[in-house]
Amino acid sequence: MVDAVSSNSAAGKINTGSTMMASNFETFLSLLTAQLKNQDPLSPVDSNEFTAQLTQMAGVEQQLLTNTLLNSLLKAQEGQGLNGAAQYIGKEATAVWSTTRFEDGEANWSYELAGNAATATIQVLDAKGKVVWSGDAPAKTNGLHDFKWDGKTTGGGQVDDGGVYTMKVIAKDGAGKDVGSQVVIRGRVSGVEMYDGAAFVTIGKSIMPVSSLIALEEAKASPPAKKDEEDAAASAFSSIPNLFN
Repeated sequence: MVDAVSSNSAAGKINTGSTMMASNFETFLSLLTAQLKNQDPLSPVDSNEFTAQLTQMAGVEQQLLTNTLLNSLLKAQEGQGLNGAAQYIGKEATAVWSTTRFEDGEANWSYELAGNAATATIQVLDAKGKVVWSGDAPAKTNGLHDFKWDGKTTGGGQVDDGGVYTMKVIAKDGAGKDVGSQVVIRGRVSGVEMYDGAAFVTIGKSIMPVSSLIALEEAKASPPAKKDEEDAAASAFSSIPNLFN
């Protein structure tokens, strides 16, 4: 899971900074006022120094206004995070993400090659980063391909359901040069959640940040069942007047 900056943490830091700046600002104004009241009329404050002090005061005031605006933006983002992500539910999505759970005897990924490869190897790594399976990719041509892992390890063992695994692709052309590749997760968005102030979506058996999404489509409507079609046809036929009576 990628690191995400907590909006609450950010807001806390902004508030702390604003409080300190506001306190310094008030102190600065008090000192400046006292300086002006008690200055020697025959030897007033140097105009350049006074201008510099006013400029500093204006800068502090501007920073306070900026912090107020940042707080407003964070609150607006926090309120829209979950609601904004909810619009993805039910849509077919593609995300650049390589981690998923092994459940019901399988784990599914897709991978994309930027060109035709002479060799392409897939590696499946466990949560500790250890390669548990390695083998030839099912397709080596340019484009998007699917891969299903049955949980068999290279050593002949079988992993248990519930583990989290990551897939990597290593592709080379005929000259031994790297062929660009990326691992993606494809499927219908079934839910959204908030983690540490950031919105995440669920696709299949994977949970990834909204920022990893690269494509969205309207979900394809399921075709009507055959029985439903037959019932509809029978109903339509029964509604036709009998012309032979």
